[in-house]
Order: sequence, then structure tokens, then C-alpha cells
Amino acid sequence: MIKKDLSVDFLGVHFENPFCLSSSPVGNCYEMCARAYDAGWGGVVFKTIGPADFKVDEVSPRFDELTKEDTPFVAFKNMEQIAEHPLEENLTDLRKLKTNYPNKVLIASIMGRNEADWEDLARQVEAAGADMIEMNLSCPQMTSHSMGADVGTNPKLCQTYCEAVKRGSKLPMMAKMTPNITSMIPVVKACMAGGADGIALINTVKSVANIDLEKKVGLPIVNGKSSVSGLSGKAVKPIALRFLQEIRSAAGLEQIPVSGIGGIETWSDAAEFILLGATTLQVTTAVMQYGYRVVEDMKNGLMHYMDEQGVDHLSELVGQVTKNIIPAEQLDRNYKVYPKIDWDKCIGCGRCFISCQDGAHQALTWDDEKRLPTFNKDKCVGCQLCALVCPVHAITLGVVETKPGRKGDPSKVDVASQRLPSGPFRHLA
Repeated sequence: MIKKDLSVDFLGVHFENPFCLSSSPVGNCYEMCARAYDAGWGGVVFKTIGPADFKVDEVSPRFDELTKEDTPFVAFKNMEQIAEHPLEENLTDLRKLKTNYPNKVLIASIMGRNEADWEDLARQVEAAGADMIEMNLSCPQMTSHSMGADVGTNPKLCQTYCEAVKRGSKLPMMAKMTPNITSMIPVVKACMAGGADGIALINTVKSVANIDLEKKVGLPIVNGKSSVSGLSGKAVKPIALRFLQEIRSAAGLEQIPVSGIGGIETWSDAAEFILLGATTLQVTTAVMQYGYRVVEDMKNGLMHYMDEQGVDHLSELVGQVTKNIIPAEQLDRNYKVYPKIDWDKCIGCGRCFISCQDGAHQALTWDDEKRLPTFNKDKCVGCQLCALVCPVHAITLGVVETKPGRKGDPSKVDVASQRLPSGPFRHLA
């Protein structure tokens, strides 16, 4: 079995591996967190703790899923709020976890309604033994508008609350960001000005996942009604990666420590977040599908990837992709990459023809006698939609040519090293 060093240092705290439970139903009490530690998770972000006098009143049912055919759900909608247990019970669980698992990282997620709440909660979770604080500024389904995502879009308020937490505790602290915003940069800068040591992103995305067509109401249905609430899982990963890239490429934020959250389900998802600049990773939806044991799959896969890359320490991979994602106006537009069809693999299904005719540039026509597509290079723009929809991967990146009147050497474009995405278009057939 391949062994690599998965340990990372984040905000001055040492993690045996970067994988943590995110603040959610999967880390709601001592028993759950203890089992996660036993399963091999490097850290736990305990479900968000609120003030002693804030009563959480949850709905039932509270979950919905977004599926595709017979696959596991690609997105998960939840209407959960913060921890429903009393404050003292949560603090007792924190103390017990730190006593019984002194070498595991324990992160306390907190949320207040005002400066006094934030300061007091910070003081109490530090006293209970937490190694780090995560400020939940971003929960999209709180019933109080003084808490959650509404706060996370207000830079001034975020800075004020960060300052309050720093008055209450000397622990390293990260602010958890909402994706329900056009640009995260003003809020991140405000949090850093308020004393935040790092950033966690993203929280869930406001959503209506499904509609009951007969009852004419969103799902889940709570006594005949529904509500907008947070979407998580694989479907939000592109949004999370976009915000991660925005933060790590912004002037003055290039080295900001980030804990990545949003659709991490496999080792490759984890690697993507790390390559874009996340140091630690937080997971919820994959645990809800597969249980705590999923961490072993992710750790093993990540170690194999490190071995392939010739890397001994995970920290060597952090942020390696950031420099290769540039503004659209800076992309090289001198080349056109034509598709290449492997006729031995082609099954004559016609998917490429239909997609090119109805969704692209009509560069493919159909030979009824041979039941095969025919390619018209003069019409092809090199979009590669045909390759994405091919169910047997018979179409790949082919010949590179310089556009007429442009400068460039096509022989220097390494097409073989490029790959087409393996995303949802692969499974349309």
C-alpha cells in the first residue's frame, strides 16, 4: 500500500490529514464525532453552536435530493439550522471530545446574533478545549435575519463580528463564506481586517431543488408549503471552485489560508480543491451517502495521486493550478482543435450528429446508408461538443491548426496531454 504524508498545517494547527467533517448534521454530537475520528478523519467542525437563549425549531421533513436517472444524488437540499442541542450540552461534548481524542483537531463552529453573542461563544468554546473557531456567517436557512447568510453579504457586519470573536478568544479563527453573493472579495477582506486568520468556503447555495408537479409546491413539503434553502453535494463543486479561484487570485489574498468545502466526494474532488489553494477540506454530503468510511477511499486515492505526481508531502500541491486559470481575455485564441473520430469505437448511435446539428455548428451530417456521421471541417469551430456527448468516447481531441492570419506553432500544442471533461454530458446517452 502506498504511504504518503497527508499531514498539513493550517492556521498554526497540525492535521494528520486534511479531511474534516463540515459543520452539519454529520457532526452533531459527541458520538458522531467520535466515530468519525475513529474512522480516520483528521478533524471535525462541530455543528454550529448558538447562544444559550436561541431556540432551534426545525421542520419535518427537511431534506430533498437532486438525482439523475438511477445515480446517487448529485445535489442535496437541506433545511437544517444550527445545533438543536442546548449550549451546555454542546460544550460538554466539546470537552469530552478533546479529552478522549487529544491528537485530533476539534473546530468549534459558532453563530451569534450580535457582538456580545459572538464574543461570549468564542470565549466558551475556547474554554471547552476547541483548537480552532469557525465563524458561521453563511447559513442560508436561519429563521433569524440577524444570523446566517444575510450577515455574510455585509462586509461591515462581518468585520464587526470577527473583531468580537477575537476579543473573546485567542484561538485561530476562520470565517465561513456564503456563495450567495456576486463577489466574495469585499467580505473576505473585511473579515481579514476584523482579525480572521483564514477563510472557509463555501456554505450551501440557496435553492429550490425540485417542484411537486401535482401538488404544485416545492420539495420537501412541510404541511403544504416549502422554502428556499441550502444546496450541497457534487452539483455545487464548480461554484465552490470558482470562489476559491477568485479568492486565491485576488491582489493581497494570494496566500490566504483556505478550508475548502462544496461537493467533495472523491479523492479527485479533494485534489482539485487542494490544487486551487485549499489546505484543509470539509465534507458533509458524501458522508450522508456513504458514511464516515468514505474518508479512507479519499485518503488512499490522494496518496496514489501524490505518488503519480512524485510528491511526498501534500503541502507541495497546494495552489498549483491557480496560476493556470486566467481571465478569459488573456486566453490564446490563435488555435483551433478539430475532433478526431475512432471509427473502430464508433457505434453509429448518432448522438454527435444530433448535438452538432441542434446545439453547435452543423459540422456533422449523417450518412443513412453507413449509419455513421460525416465531418465537414469547413464548418467546424472546434467546440468539442461532439466528443462530450459520445457515449463510448470514440471522439477525442485531434489535429491542431492555426487560425488563418494568426501567429503560432501548432506543433507545440501538446494535444495528447489534454483531456476532455468527464462531466454530466458523458452520461446523457
